[in-house]
Amino acid sequence: MTAIKHALQRDIFTPNDERLLSIVNVCKAGKKKRNCFLCATVTTERPVQVNVVKVKKSDKGDFYKRQTAWALRDLAVVDAKDAVKENPEFDLHFDKVYKWVASSTVEKNTFISCIWKLNQRYLRKKIDFINVSSQLLEELPKVAEESVPSGENQSVAGGDEEAVDEYQELNAREEQDIEIMMEGCEYAISNAEAFAEKLSRELQVLDGANIQSIMASEKQVNILMKLLDEALKEVDQIEMKLSSYEEMLQSVKEQMDQISESNHLIHLSNTNNVKLLSEIEFLVNHMDLAKGHIKALQEGDLTSSRGIEACTNAADALLQCMNVALRPGHDMLHAVKEQQQRFSDLREQFARRLASHLNSVFVQQGHDQSSTLAQHSVELTLPNHHPFHRDLLRYAKLMEWLKNTDYGKYEGLTKNYMDYLSRLYEREIKDFFEVAKIKMTGTTKEGKKFATLPRKESAVKQETESLHGSSGKLTGSTSSLNKLSVQSSGSRRSQSSSLLDMGNMSASDLDVADRTKFDKIFERVLSELEPLCLAEQDFISKFFKLQQHQSVPGTTTNEAEEMDGGTSCRSYASGGPQTISSEKDMIRQMMTKIFRCIEPELNNLIALGDKIDSFNSLYMLVKMSHHVWTAQNVDPASFLSTTLGNVLVTVKRNFDKCISNQMKQMDEVKISKKSKVGILPFVAEFEEFAGLAESIFKNAERRGDLDKAYIKLIRAVFVSVEKVANESQKTPRDVVMMENFHRIFATLSRLKISCLESEKKEAKQKYTDHLQSYVIYSLGQPLEKLNHFFEGVEARVAQGIREEEVSYQLAFNKQELRKVIKEYPGKEVKKGLDNLYKKVDKHLCEEENLLQVVWHSMQDEFIRQYKHFEGLIARCYPGSGITMEFTIQDILDYCSSIAQSH
Repeated sequence: MTAIKHALQRDIFTPNDERLLSIVNVCKAGKKKRNCFLCATVTTERPVQVNVVKVKKSDKGDFYKRQTAWALRDLAVVDAKDAVKENPEFDLHFDKVYKWVASSTVEKNTFISCIWKLNQRYLRKKIDFINVSSQLLEELPKVAEESVPSGENQSVAGGDEEAVDEYQELNAREEQDIEIMMEGCEYAISNAEAFAEKLSRELQVLDGANIQSIMASEKQVNILMKLLDEALKEVDQIEMKLSSYEEMLQSVKEQMDQISESNHLIHLSNTNNVKLLSEIEFLVNHMDLAKGHIKALQEGDLTSSRGIEACTNAADALLQCMNVALRPGHDMLHAVKEQQQRFSDLREQFARRLASHLNSVFVQQGHDQSSTLAQHSVELTLPNHHPFHRDLLRYAKLMEWLKNTDYGKYEGLTKNYMDYLSRLYEREIKDFFEVAKIKMTGTTKEGKKFATLPRKESAVKQETESLHGSSGKLTGSTSSLNKLSVQSSGSRRSQSSSLLDMGNMSASDLDVADRTKFDKIFERVLSELEPLCLAEQDFISKFFKLQQHQSVPGTTTNEAEEMDGGTSCRSYASGGPQTISSEKDMIRQMMTKIFRCIEPELNNLIALGDKIDSFNSLYMLVKMSHHVWTAQNVDPASFLSTTLGNVLVTVKRNFDKCISNQMKQMDEVKISKKSKVGILPFVAEFEEFAGLAESIFKNAERRGDLDKAYIKLIRAVFVSVEKVANESQKTPRDVVMMENFHRIFATLSRLKISCLESEKKEAKQKYTDHLQSYVIYSLGQPLEKLNHFFEGVEARVAQGIREEEVSYQLAFNKQELRKVIKEYPGKEVKKGLDNLYKKVDKHLCEEENLLQVVWHSMQDEFIRQYKHFEGLIARCYPGSGITMEFTIQDILDYCSSIAQSH
C-alpha cells in the first residue's frame, strides 16, 4: 500500500499541487468487484482545499488515472455500518449515497479517522459520523504546520497524522508577535539573511542568560538536597514502626480467620438441617395416605351412598399422592420408592374391585330391566332407564378416577357396558316396534276393519316378521299381510266399499281414520325414541366423562373392539395406540353400538306403513323432518341426528316413489268405450292427494318437497287428461277437457296452493276454452240449415259483394231466405233445443254438475247467434220486412221451460 501511495502522489497529486494524506482500497457494494482507491487530499496553496478523490487503474495499462473528485465540504454523512463489529462496508453521503466495501476494516477505520481529523482542522463543519467507534474520533494535537516547497516529490509514508501535523496554522497571538518582531527590524523583508543573523545573535544572548540563572540557583539546590536526606531518614523510622505493628496484627488476623471459618461451618450445618427438615415435611405431607382412606380403598362398601363417597374421597387422595411432583433426587430415596409401590398396589387393587363391581351392576341391570318388559309389551311405550342411570351416576367420579389412573380397565368397562346395554335395548326396541306394527295393521281385539278376516296376534306378528330382510328392507311379497295391504287408490276404494256395513263409514272416512291412526302411532314411536336416545347420550357423557372437543388419552392393548357397521369405538395394533379424533366421536360410536337396531327397525316400520297405504309416506315425511330438525338444533353431529337423517332419506325416497306411482297410474289409465268418461280417476285422486297433503304439510319444514311433487303431478294430470280426451269415443273431447279441468280449477281454488297459481290459471283457461268450443259445436245442429244459409251470405260478402246486393244472388235471394226461415218456426226451435238439452245431459256427468252452466252458456250463445242473424237480414235484405218466426223472449221461455221440465 505504501508503494501505491508513493506512485499516486508522484503521478497524480504532485502535478496538481495536492498532498495525499490517506488511501483506502474499495469496490462498489453489490456489484462486480472492480477495485479502485478513495484518496483524502489537501492542496499546498492557500486557502487549503480538502478533497476526496476516486482513482482507478486504466484499462489500457498499469498507470492510474483520476476519475471523480468530491469536495469535503459537500460531505454530509459518514456511515460506518457497525461501531462494534468489524465490517468493511461504509457509506459516504455527498450529492447522493455512495456505498463502498473496503478491502479491510483497518483501512476503512484509518480512512474515516483521517476524514474526521481533516474536518476538525480545516472545515469545522457538521459532518455526521454514525456507527463509528469513539476511539477513532480523537482530535489530533495541534502542531505547527511545516511548509514544504511545491514541486518536490514528497514522501507520505510517515502516516496520515504526521502529514496533517506538518502544516499547523499559526494562531492569532503568534502572528501578532511575528509582526511586532518584523516591524522592529526594517530590513526584515528586504534582507532576510541579516534578519536571520540578528535573530540568531539574540537567541545566543538568551541561552547565556539562561545558563547564568541556572548557576546562580546552585545553593538553593544544595539546601533542597539536604532537606530531602532528612526526610528519607524520618521515612525509614516510620517504616520500622509499621513493620513491628504488622507483626503484632498478624497473630490477631490468624485467630480471626479461625473464628470466621468456624462460624461458616455452623451456618452451613444449620442451613442443611433446615433444608432436610423441609424435604422431610414435604414428603410426609404429600406422600402420606390416611389409614381411613387405605381401609376405604381395600374394604369400602361400593353399594351404599356413604361407602361410595368414602371410596371417592380415598381414590382422590390416592391420586394426589401418586401425582405429587417430586423434587430432584426424591425418586432415588428407598422410602419414596416403597411408598410409590404401595400406592400402585392400592390403585391396582381398588381399580380391579371397582371394575368387578360395576360389571355386576351392568349385568344386574339387564336382568332387572327385562322383568319390566312384559308391562310395556301391550302399551306403545319404552321402559324408563332413569332409575338405572341415577344409580350409576353415583359412580361417575370413580369412573373419572379410573379413566385417569387405569385406562385399560376403564376401556374394558366401556366395552362391557356397550355389550350388555346393546342386548337389553335391542330386546326392548324390537318388542316396542312389534307392538307398533300390530297396532298399525289391526288385530281381532282392536279394530273392525278386518273383521271378515280373523287372525290371531301371533299370526300378525309372524307376518310382520316376514317383512324383515337381512338389510332391513321388505321381503316376502306373497305374505298374508300383503292380502291386507292396499296396492293402489282404486283397489283401496274397492276394498273399503266392501266393508261399509261394518260401521256405516264411507271409504274416504275409513282411509282418513286409518291414516290418522297411523300418524299417531308413528309420532308416538318417534316421541318415545327421541328422549330415550337423548337420555342415554347424556348419561354416557356424564358417567364415562366424555366431554366435547377433548382428546382421548391413549394406551396400549392387544385387542380390537369391533362396532356395528365396521366402525370401532377404539382399536389398537401391535405397534402402538391409534386414538380417535375426539371424545365427541367416541360418544357417537358408543351410541351406534348400543342402539344399532334403531335404524333397521325404523326402516322396517316405514316399509310396513308404505305398504299399508302409500299416502302414509306424507305423514312420515313431515314427522321425520320435524324430528330431524329438532335433533339437529340440539347437536347436528349426534347419533340421534345422524340416524334420523339416514331414515329421513328412506322416507323421502318412499315419498318420491309414491309420486312416481301416481304418475305411472295416470299414464296407464284405460277408459271404457261404452260409458261416458266423467271425472277421471287420477283427477279425483289428485284432489284427494292435494287435500290430504295440505292438511299434513301445514307449517311443515319440508314444504319444498311437496311443492316439487305438486308441479310434477299437475303436469302429469294435464297431459293425461288431454290424452284420455283424445282417445274418448263415447264422450266428446271438449266435454272430457271441460269437466276435468273444471274439477282441477275448483280444487286448486279451494286449496289455494301458492306454487300452482300458474297451473290454476291454465286450468281455468282450458275449462273456459273447451266450454265455449262445446257450446258452439252443439248449437250448430238445431238450426243447421239456417246456419249454412248465413254462412253462405257471409262468404259472398267476404268475396267482395256488397251487403245490399246479396239479395240479388240466386241462391241467397229473399225467397230462399223466407223458405229457410219457415223451416224453423217457434215450435220446431223448441223441439230442437229440447233434443239438444237431452244430448248435453247424456254427455255430462252428474258428479261435476255442470249441466246448468253449459245450458246457460248455450242460451247466451243462441241469443248471440239470433242477434247476428237479425243483423245480417237488416243489412243484406233492407226493407224486405223479413223476420225470424220466434223472438229472443221466446228463446228465453223455451230454455227456461226445458230446464224446468228436466
